[in-house]
Amino acid sequence: MPNRLAHETSPYLLQHADNPVDWWPWSADAFEEARRRGVPVLLSVGYSSCHWCHVMAHESFEDPDTAALLNEHFVPVKVDREERPDVDAVYMEAVQAATGQGGWPMTVFLTPDAEPFYFGTYFPPAPRHGMPSFGQVLEGVRSAWTDRRDEVGEVAGRIVADLAGRSLTESLPAGCRPPRPEELHTALMGLTRDFDAVRGGFGGAPKFPPSMALEFLLRHHARTGSAAALEMVQATCAAMARGGIYDQLGGGFARYAVDATWTVPHFEKMLYDNALLCRTYAHLWRATGSDLARRVALETADFMVRELRTDQGGFASALDADSDDGSGKHVEGAYYVWTPEQLRAVLGEKDAEFAAACFGVTEEGTFEEGASVLQLPDTDGPVDAERMASVKERLLAARAERPRPGRDDKVVAAWNGLAIAALAETGAYFDRPDLVQAATDAADLLVRVHMDWQARLHRTSRDGTPGANSGVLEDYADVAEGFLALAAVTGEGVWTEFAGFFLDTVLLQFTTEDGALYDTAADAETLIRRPQDPTDNATPSGWTAAAGALLSYAALTGSELHRTAAERALGIVTALGGRAPRFIGWGLAVAEAALDGPREIAVVGAQDDPATAALHRVALLGTAPGAVVALGSPGSDDSGEVPLLRDRPLVDGRPAAYVCRHFTCERPTTDPEELAERLRG
Repeated sequence: MPNRLAHETSPYLLQHADNPVDWWPWSADAFEEARRRGVPVLLSVGYSSCHWCHVMAHESFEDPDTAALLNEHFVPVKVDREERPDVDAVYMEAVQAATGQGGWPMTVFLTPDAEPFYFGTYFPPAPRHGMPSFGQVLEGVRSAWTDRRDEVGEVAGRIVADLAGRSLTESLPAGCRPPRPEELHTALMGLTRDFDAVRGGFGGAPKFPPSMALEFLLRHHARTGSAAALEMVQATCAAMARGGIYDQLGGGFARYAVDATWTVPHFEKMLYDNALLCRTYAHLWRATGSDLARRVALETADFMVRELRTDQGGFASALDADSDDGSGKHVEGAYYVWTPEQLRAVLGEKDAEFAAACFGVTEEGTFEEGASVLQLPDTDGPVDAERMASVKERLLAARAERPRPGRDDKVVAAWNGLAIAALAETGAYFDRPDLVQAATDAADLLVRVHMDWQARLHRTSRDGTPGANSGVLEDYADVAEGFLALAAVTGEGVWTEFAGFFLDTVLLQFTTEDGALYDTAADAETLIRRPQDPTDNATPSGWTAAAGALLSYAALTGSELHRTAAERALGIVTALGGRAPRFIGWGLAVAEAALDGPREIAVVGAQDDPATAALHRVALLGTAPGAVVALGSPGSDDSGEVPLLRDRPLVDGRPAAYVCRHFTCERPTTDPEELAERLRG
C-alpha cells in the first residue's frame, strides 16, 4: 500500500510513495507521533534528480527488511530539499559542522523535539570503503536511544546550542557599508589566485559553473576596464561551452564536472544553472560580441523552453542524471553518451568519422564502458558548418528515441525568477520575441498561482496548484529580480510594481534592524535555528539577491528606504568579499552596480516608433554595471508605476533617453550612438 507520501505534490516525495518504509512528510504530526511512541525521527533529505538518492532508495528504502527495522524503531520523515530549503539548510549545517562535509541524500537522526544527534549522507546496504552499512547505523542509533537516552539528549542539546550561536546578525560589524573600489580589487586578486589558467574555472575537481563570480568579473571589467577580469570570463565560458558539461547536441548545462577539465559531467540538468548561465553568456556577448557566447546563450534558452517549460507556462526544476540504458537498468548519463559504433549506426562510416573527430569520441571513451561524453575541442582549420549541422540534427533525432531522463516538474518560484530574467534579456538582445513571451508567461504563472492576496509567495507549484510551503528569501529576491528585468525589456511597469510588493515583504519579514537578512520569514515555521546564509551556493544567496533587487528597485523609484536597505545588506560583502570571493560572487556583482550608481536610463516615446525601439535597444545593451532601464510614453499609466519616467518629455517631439547617475541627470539625447557612449562602463 502507498504510504503517506502518496498525497504529496513533490515529485521526489512521490518517488517514495510506494516504499515499504512508512514515510511521513515533514510535519508537526510526525514529531508528535515520535513523542507518542518514544522513538527518534529518521530525517532523509534529497531531491528528485539526485543520483545517490536514487541509489540509497533502491538499496535500502525499497528493501522490506530495512523498512521493517525503520518502521518499528523510528518515525521516518522524507523531505524534498528543493521544496523545503529551510529544513535542508538547518540540518545540513549541523551535518557539515559534525562531519566536515555534506551532501545528499542527507541522513539525520532527531529527537522528537527535532534536535539532531547523529548525522550522515549516503549509507550503503553493506559495509563498504570504511562506511558502516545503513542497517548497522540503524541498530547503533536504536541501541543508543534505548540504552543511553540521557547521553543522546546531551549531545542534541550541545548541537542545538552551537547552531544557535552561529547567527550573523550579532556578528556583523557596526556601520556596515558596501565595498569600496580597493576592496573589490582585492576580491579580483583572490579570484585570480584561484583561477585555472589552463582549463578555465576556479579550483580543481569537481568543477561547478561559477556563474555569479563571472557576473562580477564582467561588471568589474565594465567599470574598470580590467583585461584580466574579462580574460577569466572568456576562458571559463569557452572551456565550459566546449566541454562535456555542455550538451553539444541539445544545448544546456549539466550540474557540474566531476573532473577539472569540464569533460565528464554529473548529468543532471537544473533550471537554476541554465538560467544563470544563459544570462552570463548573453552578458558576455553584450560585452564582446562573441559568436560562441551568442550561440550558447540562445541554445541554452531554447533548451529551457523546449525541455523544462510546463503546460502552465512555468519552468520545471530539473532533468534527472539517470535514464534507462535500453535494458531496463537506470544508468547515469545513458541518454547523453556515445560510442563510435553508435555514431556509425546513425551517421554511416564517413560522417561518423567526422563526428568522432569533432566531438572527441574515441574507442577508449571518456566515460564508462567505452562511451564518450560529447565535447567540442579546438580543431585545426575551419569546420564544415553545413555538415556539422546535419550531423547534429541526425544525432539529436536518434537520441530522442532513447528513454528520456525523468523530469521534476515542480515549479520553484526563485528559479523561475532567474529564468525570467535570462529569457527576457536573451530574447531582447537577439530579437527573439518568443523568448520574451516565455518569460512573460512564467511571470504570469507566478502571479496567478504562487502569489496570494497579501503578495506573499508560495515556494512551489505543480500542475498549476500551489504547494503548501511558504516562499523563502531567495524566492522573493529572485522573482523581484526577474520581474525588474522583464519590465526593462517589455516596458510594462506592472512588473516593477509587483517587484515592489515582494521587496516590501523582504523588508518587513526577512530584514533585521541592523540590515542583516534571514532566509525565512519572521512568521515562518520555527525550526531549531532560523537559517541565515549570505554566501552563494548553486544560486545567488537570498541575502545578496535581495540586495541586488533592492538596489535596482531604488534606482527605478527613487526610494531611499530600499537604497539604504541594499547598502546595509552589502556590508556582508565588505566582510567576506576579500576572503572568499568565489562564494559571494553575486554580492560582489551587486557591489559593482552600487559603485557605478547604478546608472538609470529612462527611454520615453511610443513603443511602436522605430526611434524609440532604437534607443531602447541601446539602453538594454549598455554594459554599465547593474544599469536599470525604464521604457514608457510621456503621461502614460506606465510612467505612474515607474517614477524614473516621470517628468521626462519628448525632445522636439522625438523619442529621447535620459541617463542619470549619482543623483545627477545628463541632458536627454535622441541619438542612439550618443546614448551608447554614455552607457559604456
